[in-house]
Amino acid sequence: MSPQTNEKILVIDSDDHSRDLIVRQTLQPLGYQVLAAEDAGSAIRQALQFQPDLIIADLNLPGLSGKDMLVAFSSQGISTPVIVMAEKGEEPKVIQAFRLGASDYFLRPVREPEVLSTVERALKQVRESRSRQVLDQQLKTANAELQRRLREMTTIFAVGRAVISVTDQRLLFEKLTEAIITVSEADMGWLTLKDEKSKAFILVAHRNLPDSWGKKINEPLDDGVSALVAMSAESLSIHSQPLSKFKIASLGKAALVVPIKVQQEVIGLMVVVRKIDRPFGQGEQHLLEAIADYASISLVNSRLFRALAQTAEAAQAGERRKNEMLESIRQESQSVLQSAMYPLEVVLGEKMGSLTEEQKQALFTTQKSLKRLAFLMNQQTTQPKP
Repeated sequence: MSPQTNEKILVIDSDDHSRDLIVRQTLQPLGYQVLAAEDAGSAIRQALQFQPDLIIADLNLPGLSGKDMLVAFSSQGISTPVIVMAEKGEEPKVIQAFRLGASDYFLRPVREPEVLSTVERALKQVRESRSRQVLDQQLKTANAELQRRLREMTTIFAVGRAVISVTDQRLLFEKLTEAIITVSEADMGWLTLKDEKSKAFILVAHRNLPDSWGKKINEPLDDGVSALVAMSAESLSIHSQPLSKFKIASLGKAALVVPIKVQQEVIGLMVVVRKIDRPFGQGEQHLLEAIADYASISLVNSRLFRALAQTAEAAQAGERRKNEMLESIRQESQSVLQSAMYPLEVVLGEKMGSLTEEQKQALFTTQKSLKRLAFLMNQQTTQPKP
């Protein structure tokens, strides 16, 4: 198998003949990048600079044994696989080298086929290890992305649930502000609403604003950028040098402003800021726009609720006025009936003269009708009101 591009091998061998055989005659013709060293000291320096994919090291080096060299590699954080060379009969040294981290070996005298097979076997393991590392990293990245998406969806779901269940608008505004910071991975954020009378945008909730800004709660807040978004009714992501022209630049180096709209009217603004110069992307903008839609639904519902409450209050006031008028009429009618009943009883008692039978019958009928009317009015008064 031919070597992969840029695979590097460090050969550490004090014997000129075997070093030449390994480097010039065996490895370089196959395209490997090969660097040679004659002693352990220079080998350690070259390993740190050259960063080889594989090291071939003689266990019998002048000045420092192969065992000590392996220990030195480990102490320097060099984790490159090492193939050791030893003389026949030095198998115990090889075993000790394996205990210290060596990955393979071959014996002298050096033979080209053995060197090639050992090198290829070791590099195959290196390639597989790197492939696993790449896959592990890809898996970690994918998992992190899934976790982020799950966090975003959970936050959006929580916002939707809050919109239909939270009746305290102050609490709802706090939840919305927390949500926009979470999904955008911002350092701070705030929510402003348009005052119907002054048309200014009032700060109603914020997270992590400095005191000089946060103290403006329930007051107009002008960051220099929001006004542009309010006029255009379009989201705006701005960072770096363009942002420095606005007051908001004192808070960070990247900002995203998203309008809250009812049809085409901007009734509020959501703003998030990052301290570092990492611009907000399309994905984060879309998430904030989704939250803005939820906020719009909540504010419209709040307006409708206030209108219904006002209508209901007006209806109740009208009902009270009607009842008061009816009660006044009833009392006046009872007074008139009582005034009419007394003289009628006097006449029927013939205290003012005799009556014919026809006259008595007519007066009795009238008296009966008046008593019936009084009874009905009293019944209406005593019935419970709905």
